[in-house]
Amino acid sequence: MRERRRNSPDRLSAPSLLRYNESSRYWNLAGGSSLLRIMFGEEPREWKGSSLNTVQAIEQFIRRCSEEAERRPEQAVRRPEQASQFHTYQYWAEGLLRSMDELEQGIYAAKQFASRINHTEVDELSAKERLNYYRHVYFDKNSYIRIFAVLDKLGTFLNSLLKLETERLKAHYSYFTVLRNMRMNGVHPELAGPLDELKEQHQEALSRLRRRRNTEIHYMNAELEDDLEQTLIQKDRISLENIKANIADLEQAWLLAESSIGGTFRFANKRFAKSTEGFG
Repeated sequence: MRERRRNSPDRLSAPSLLRYNESSRYWNLAGGSSLLRIMFGEEPREWKGSSLNTVQAIEQFIRRCSEEAERRPEQAVRRPEQASQFHTYQYWAEGLLRSMDELEQGIYAAKQFASRINHTEVDELSAKERLNYYRHVYFDKNSYIRIFAVLDKLGTFLNSLLKLETERLKAHYSYFTVLRNMRMNGVHPELAGPLDELKEQHQEALSRLRRRRNTEIHYMNAELEDDLEQTLIQKDRISLENIKANIADLEQAWLLAESSIGGTFRFANKRFAKSTEGFG
């Protein structure tokens, strides 16, 4: 639960959050870009390049939703469901920005701790390396679970925003079900096409991450599965998993998530400019 304080950067009001962001170079809605970087004695992260464009698109959408929900009270009386809809989209967008921040920072921490591991076999690890390995595993695991949560939130947002009714296709749908629904029904091809292309570009990495996530959630610690396989074939020395390859998969997942979120909000902002009566 968030505490509402006057002039606080964590205040729920979108306009206040946006003013704070503009005066502090995209501090972000997640509560601080130094959340994990402080562990490495680093300065707060600043969004740059494609990520900055995505953040700006989300913030533009949040601003517009807040304005539409608040500026016409006489319409809100006649159509309270419309004001409620804009508030809902506002908070969904804020949540996606927070989730995007958390994912980026988790991947960054996983990479930082991975860079402090200099051996490839368990028995070769010093006490300090072993601790860095465990820390890497924690943030690696956090990231490959989180990536699918972020994408599914995006799917829920898209399904509601564009009135896709994906729940008729599958009650408990995922982001990928939403994409399939859009493709099958030829809905908004100018958005569905690029999103589908992004998914295909990163499909192999995403499949490996999905397998690791499913192992972790439903079977056993994913990092121990490889140890078990090596033990069963009676291998004398247990090797670590391929950390470099795992990091590369996370980096691809980040590109998929950030680009998909950015494309979605740029599309939403264009539709917002045409009409505020609805997006579907």
